[in-house]
Amino acid sequence: MRLALAQINPIVGDLAGNRDRILARIEEARASEADLVLFPELATTGYPPEDLLLRPGFVRAAERSLEEIARAARQIVVLVGTPHYDRDLYNACAVCAHGEVRAIYRKRFLPNYGVFDEDRYFASGHEPILLRLGDCLIGPTVCEDIWQPGPPATDLTLAGAQLVANISASPFHVGKDREREQMLATRARDNACFIAFCNAVGAQDELIFDGHSLLLDDEGTVLARAPGFEEALLVVDVDPAIAVGSRLRDVRRRALARDRGEAEEIPVVEVGAARARPGGGPSRPPLAPLLDDLEQMRLALELGLRDYVDKNGFHDVVLGISGGIDSALTAALAAEALGADRVHGVTMPSRYSSQGTRADALALGGTLGIDVRELPIDALAGAFESLLAPSFAGHEPDLAEENLQARIRGTLLMALSNKFGWLVVATGNKSELSVGYATLYGDMAGGFALLKDVYKTDVFRLARHLNERAGRELIPQTTIERAPSAELRADQLDEDSLPPYPELDRVLRAYVELDRSREELSSDGFDPALVERALALIDRAEYKRRQAPPGVKLRPKAFGRDRRMPITNRWRG
Repeated sequence: MRLALAQINPIVGDLAGNRDRILARIEEARASEADLVLFPELATTGYPPEDLLLRPGFVRAAERSLEEIARAARQIVVLVGTPHYDRDLYNACAVCAHGEVRAIYRKRFLPNYGVFDEDRYFASGHEPILLRLGDCLIGPTVCEDIWQPGPPATDLTLAGAQLVANISASPFHVGKDREREQMLATRARDNACFIAFCNAVGAQDELIFDGHSLLLDDEGTVLARAPGFEEALLVVDVDPAIAVGSRLRDVRRRALARDRGEAEEIPVVEVGAARARPGGGPSRPPLAPLLDDLEQMRLALELGLRDYVDKNGFHDVVLGISGGIDSALTAALAAEALGADRVHGVTMPSRYSSQGTRADALALGGTLGIDVRELPIDALAGAFESLLAPSFAGHEPDLAEENLQARIRGTLLMALSNKFGWLVVATGNKSELSVGYATLYGDMAGGFALLKDVYKTDVFRLARHLNERAGRELIPQTTIERAPSAELRADQLDEDSLPPYPELDRVLRAYVELDRSREELSSDGFDPALVERALALIDRAEYKRRQAPPGVKLRPKAFGRDRRMPITNRWRG
């Protein structure tokens, strides 16, 4: 049969727009003479719809949208993700054929870890179904169902399914494509079945969906792979009956079936027959390549910003350009994601800004082709200091005066945002956010924090990567080589207040992402003094992180949806 995997970018809550995207892909798949087309999990609503699912009107509207999609399912079978209400709410795969919804499969395993919260919204289904398309038996599953090593995949294949179809909204982190592919290969081998995996693509708030939809044979070999970070319709010819030979040769499956005893019979839904295709070999598109970590990060960051801007109705963005590495990288990514004409940089020098950073900030505008304007802040800072002088009398200048400068800059950016409707993009990185080396209502101000999950060491790596990829200095080499500094006081360097970033980032990864304890970190060989200093800073900064803008999730455990620590907390382990 000819299979189509429709890797689309839905928008949460845009039921009409999502329906039209699905209908267009159905028409494209039908024009390609596909027999079966798969769409991602909850494609009708976008994923995750969160508390929209608690609104009966939203669920009813999704059901009406599904009915329109089903009417288009003629001369083709459509599997599409949708919420389904039947005395309770289910995360479902609707089977559409002959112009109607022929069956509903209800997701069995509901993830409730990390970024997932499906137990809040859905009941679990426990009734597998099989679809007969010509001579092929197909077992539909939804996302987490395939990550489990046993049922429902084992139930479906023991009942005869030659192809397990999995519709997913599988969120991205760096390296997730390889992890997922290895898992799917294991499922295919263990169950002696072909697997069709259709993933969503696009960004939803902090989450990125990377696509990389796949078709694997019964030996776990990848037959087709869609590209990452872009929409695609992957069309491929497949003969899952090949799996029957593997099963006849693999006697272990018989032992498993005997051990399980009399299995409950799984209903079979007839959905049609495959088209006759005389002559020629199977259609196999070229495999889209897997990308290295830096290119994955670049594409995820650009997709995350572009979708956040476009899906929320913005056109332009504005950011502070300091001449430092963080703002330079943010500006370069924004220019690639949106186009240089949609990016506005503001350099806001003070008496502490060096000639080097001022020159690099202006040079960046030229290399990227973005609008850069200069708004010096010395006069404003002086006015604030004069106003506060009576209250500050008898106290030496300290962080209060330093943070005033950052907050003046945040105020100017927000004024431009209000006047012109530009989205303010914050430029701080994960290392700074981890230890609180950031100013509330200052450099943390903004609607989106692009580098929120990018460690400082990776900021440098990405900057070099962008320059190498462009074959020129998008980001000035002097910016990359200069020692990082907030430039809020004379001769200031980040390492005056923080451990060196390479050492700090190693501790952050272990403590924040791997949850290693203080004692474990010391036994792992980290400097105990460094551990004490870093952990104190991390724990004390939780209240700041709670007020940070959303930003692209790149790591298995990001601040926000993943790592949820109490602000009021006396545990220091």
